[in-house]
Amino acid sequence: MTPDTSLLQAAKAVRENAYAPYSRFKVGAALRTPSGAVHSGCNVENAAYPEGTCAEAGAIAAMCAAGETKIAELAVIADCPVPVPPCGGCRQKISEFAAPETRVTLYTLDGKSLTMTVAELLPGAFKADDMANT
Repeated sequence: MTPDTSLLQAAKAVRENAYAPYSRFKVGAALRTPSGAVHSGCNVENAAYPEGTCAEAGAIAAMCAAGETKIAELAVIADCPVPVPPCGGCRQKISEFAAPETRVTLYTLDGKSLTMTVAELLPGAFKADDMANT
């Protein structure tokens, strides 16, 4: 199964809106839900660096604001020589809303890509079941 190119285009477009005056590292993310809806987000920095918001977290927040809670597929793009995976915090956020087999495709602006599953991105993810008192 090939990655959804409409997600790449949405991530690329929203990346242009990133607010990254400190790092100059713009990132865009777009996710598709099982309903087919696409939600996107860009990174937003602030002067209390590093208290910003990652692109992946922004896309997840947009999804939740729209009343959905499942990620069917995710695309992330950044201007790097190689595809850059989400930070640890975003990996955990992604695992909260996506199945282990959900596809995540990481892109560079010059066309390189790397596709992996959520389980590959975050092996041993902490889940709600881990808090059960049994």
